[in-house]
Amino acid sequence: MLTTTILAAEQEGIVLLPDTSELIWGLVAFLLLMAIMMKFVSPKLNQTLSERGQLIQGKMEEADTKLAEADATRERYEASLADARGEANRIVEEARSAAETVRAELIANAESDAAAIVERARADVAAERERALQELRLQLGAISVELAGRIVERELDATTHEHLVDEYITRLSSHN
Repeated sequence: MLTTTILAAEQEGIVLLPDTSELIWGLVAFLLLMAIMMKFVSPKLNQTLSERGQLIQGKMEEADTKLAEADATRERYEASLADARGEANRIVEEARSAAETVRAELIANAESDAAAIVERARADVAAERERALQELRLQLGAISVELAGRIVERELDATTHEHLVDEYITRLSSHN
């Protein structure tokens, strides 16, 4: 399409191409500019690119180092966390064991206290029974003496009285 445009422009008398001398001077200026660029700008550009590459390489190495440090720190943290979990489990087990021991001691103490209370209650019941029997004997003896005194219409002496009461109580006890 460009060639058709150039051909069409030449037929109409429009010159699109510059003169040959302009092309030569333009080429010389371009080559001179390229030589100056290659001599002065290119080394600076290469140096800047090299420094930038080294800077990027250094940053990448630093990032790799920090990543390795982070991995090592994470591994230490995980190991520490595992140790802490193990320690926590050990403490929980010790607490369970201590609680079980305390519970067993409390149960044993409660059972011994209950046995002591039952034993005291039995002793109290036996003592109360014995006291009631003594009181009953005394009352029975008094009633017996009074009854015997009325029947015989005479007073018995104390020794005979005690002997009769004991004999009567013994007979009553043997029947029960």
